Amino acid sequence: MTQAKAYAATSATSGLNAGTIERREPGAHDVEIAIDFCGLCHSDVHTIRSEWGAAKYPLVPGHEIVGTVTRAGADVVAFSVGDTVGVGCMVDSCRECDSCLEGFEQYCENGNTGTYGVADSRNGGGITQGGYSSSIVVDENYVLNVPAGLDPAGVAPLLCAGITTYSPLRYLDVQDGDAVGVVGLGGLGHVAVKIAKALGTSVTVFTTSAGKSSAALELGADAVVVSSDPAQMAGAKGTLNAIIDTVAAVHDLNPYLRTLARDGALIQLGLPPAQMPPVEPGLLVRKRLAYGGSLIGGIAETQEMLDFCAEHGIVSDIEMVTAAGLDEAYDRMVAGDVKYRFVLDNSTL
Repeated sequence: MTQAKAYAATSATSGLNAGTIERREPGAHDVEIAIDFCGLCHSDVHTIRSEWGAAKYPLVPGHEIVGTVTRAGADVVAFSVGDTVGVGCMVDSCRECDSCLEGFEQYCENGNTGTYGVADSRNGGGITQGGYSSSIVVDENYVLNVPAGLDPAGVAPLLCAGITTYSPLRYLDVQDGDAVGVVGLGGLGHVAVKIAKALGTSVTVFTTSAGKSSAALELGADAVVVSSDPAQMAGAKGTLNAIIDTVAAVHDLNPYLRTLARDGALIQLGLPPAQMPPVEPGLLVRKRLAYGGSLIGGIAETQEMLDFCAEHGIVSDIEMVTAAGLDEAYDRMVAGDVKYRFVLDNSTL
């Protein structure tokens, strides 16, 4: 075992504090990574504060990792010392079920191994610890190549927000000339706008805040609809082929479904904390609409997303934070005071 510097929570109210954790020695198929940057995801806040159930403390969060390979196992062929690499939301899966074999490890039927907070059955059963740390050791099959030419700090959030928005657009086979709606202009939404535009679509952003209109247009959106304005929503009726809903608060989906053209689809990405208002079946039936959900993406698709973003010069808009500022950043995330993602500078651990 080797020691790594880290910031961990010891309870739901402890905040994040400096300490050390143990990392395993790299095995034949492992890659050891010195972490340069780690994105802060809102799910980190929910997990650390036990808002999604009791967390397994002490716990180091972080699943948007970019760093440099420092050691590679004897049988590793895809990565070498000095490579810039990434690690996203999972570090293992069963590798045997239909989902894993088809490249959908995120839907592993035996449960994938999250980058932090879950038992790592393949490596002794200890609880995985995430990227708010100086290093990590990950099986090569769950490590990603970060293409040259992209700001590595801006890449970090792509390993969650990027793939979470890219995957449903690919699943829906969004094409050049289609019209895409993006509900919400936060950490997920701003990346969704960039990716949808790079796919050749026209993009309409739905927001409850008229003050975000200029920001949406600066990101590349073609139109902005203030969803609290019935006239604006009526004007968008039947205009869209697909909607990516990034909002994690309880909200009524029916007004957005009305903006879809025949055979359109709305994909839910946000996870509201309580029951949503029911979807009206008649809206689905009358225009053969689909309502579904999506969870991050598989490893191959995540690499595809990174390569796509490199081709189109896409990274997340970020604000860098130091380790000492993590708790403040968490409070600001809860308040929606970030444009659009925080990234930890791991040199400050």
